[in-house]
Amino acid sequence: MPNPREVLELIERMRCISNDGERRALIERLGAVDRPTVLSFLNAHGLNVCMDSDAALTAFGASDVLLRDGIGLQAVMPVLGMPAGLNMNGTDFIPLLLKSLSPRKVAIYGTATPWLDRARVVLETITPHRYADLQHGFHPTEHYIAHARTNRPDVILLAMGMPKQEQVAAELKRALDHPVLIVNGGAIVDFLAGRFKRAPEAVQRSGLEWAFRLAQEPRRLFRRYCIGAFGFAWSTLRLRRAASLRTRETGAAAPAATRIPPSAIRRSPIQKEL
Repeated sequence: MPNPREVLELIERMRCISNDGERRALIERLGAVDRPTVLSFLNAHGLNVCMDSDAALTAFGASDVLLRDGIGLQAVMPVLGMPAGLNMNGTDFIPLLLKSLSPRKVAIYGTATPWLDRARVVLETITPHRYADLQHGFHPTEHYIAHARTNRPDVILLAMGMPKQEQVAAELKRALDHPVLIVNGGAIVDFLAGRFKRAPEAVQRSGLEWAFRLAQEPRRLFRRYCIGAFGFAWSTLRLRRAASLRTRETGAAAPAATRIPPSAIRRSPIQKEL
């Protein structure tokens, strides 16, 4: 099981986006990657997963850009002495990213038919890209690597859920040798396909979108949102204690740029650029 300090250092690596200008600059940089680059989103469920699994922590650590998703981490960040920034949830940011990029070849790996085909119809309507390779989310990782090597997409959108998609993304990053943006999208394809409805804007603004999703999928999401809430509270206490102990040991919290992360989440050159 991971040491809370390792998870704390992962959280500290999250890119804080504080305004629209910074968001536009990030989109520009993501559109100009020159090597395999992974974009991920960390929410309360992802934090719980990382606290319980070395493999999940390592997979999230392979991300070149990590963004905060949801109100859970928004509440936790100030407790840990870090700015929360804007809520960069993938359900909103990924469509914005795809709409903003110049025409690309995009592959989608994840979910299942008919949702893949329905999502492609929607994406072809609202974005300028060619969706050249659609694969359901239940193949072995080697299948996606083989397809990506053959088709060489500019963007790969993964929609497999946590932490499988982060693990597949890490393997794709290691295996591919061409510039490609690998995006961990969670349920984005299902939302685009109309399989699940987004909460009304007022509910989204209130931070209660999780409750709306729970009402749609109570059996699947009860453990994540209800039981997971207690795990998240315990994780927060452990992270706060880890931060306090480190501060006492060092005299002051080291600036993020000077912290040395553990090998499992060591930053690549592109992580520093992005």
